[in-house]
Amino acid sequence: MSNVKKLWLADLDCIYLTYDEPKKDEFWVKIKNMIPWAKRVDGVKGSDAAHKAAAAASTTERFTLIDGDHLPDPAFFDLALEFPTVEYERAVMRWRAKNAVNGLMYGNGGISSWTRTFVNNMRTHENTDGTTENDVEFCFYPDYWAMYDCYGVTYPNASPFHAWRAGFREGVKMCLDRGGKPPMDGFKSRIHHRNLDNLTIWHNVGRDAENGIWAILGARMGTYMLMLNPTWDHKEVQDFDCLKAIYATIDGQTPEVLAGRIGTELAEQLDLPMIMLQEEESKFFKHHYTSYWFNEGLMIKEIDVIRRQEGW
Repeated sequence: MSNVKKLWLADLDCIYLTYDEPKKDEFWVKIKNMIPWAKRVDGVKGSDAAHKAAAAASTTERFTLIDGDHLPDPAFFDLALEFPTVEYERAVMRWRAKNAVNGLMYGNGGISSWTRTFVNNMRTHENTDGTTENDVEFCFYPDYWAMYDCYGVTYPNASPFHAWRAGFREGVKMCLDRGGKPPMDGFKSRIHHRNLDNLTIWHNVGRDAENGIWAILGARMGTYMLMLNPTWDHKEVQDFDCLKAIYATIDGQTPEVLAGRIGTELAEQLDLPMIMLQEEESKFFKHHYTSYWFNEGLMIKEIDVIRRQEGW
């Protein structure tokens, strides 16, 4: 007889966490139709505080979390989480999402599964305990697991500002070395190769998507601000008011022109590939980049698949 504990996702609270996403109300209608038991937490400032508000709204110890610009695959909620060990029971899990702008599939914007205990004990973002790794991320806690499967689409591009903000944040975070700014010397060697691949796609792919050029500009600006502006404090990337102020400095300008100028600097000073695919080229890339994706199993960790694929 199996001792593996099982929790059906349909038995867990599901929290839809929104802030200022332009389509949050439209998506809420779709999510309620898909997941009638879903609850909503809206307008809480700060990533740490918002997640604690989500935990407070849950009546179950473990709960599912959906970001305000994400539409999940309804099949996800027919599945069950399995916990063969205590390690699994205490873990936070984040599944991949497909990015509507550039076709990337990784944890950014994906469905996640948290425990109230984890959320109430964590100190991240605006509530950081001073540990550099937690200033702008959750993912460096050992119990925070990246899962392999993809169960939804994230739409961060509902307005020029939101597309720019999404790109800017990833343009910074994909460059960080365990939450800290890497040195210029050996910059590319300090970034994990998968993050570098994702960064390059953010920098160059998506002109076929609505406001995609703004996402490209944001990603390029984020990398530029982090690596080539010595006076900028990268911790501002977790403060949406600071990001709004940065965006105000370029609002109304031509994004293609700005992205081209910044791209030249990134290519010359950081040796980053700058191509900026045109609309048809972006469509072609995204089609072939995602055509052969297969989920491996709800409880399969990303690191386990990578180890197998790369022969660790």
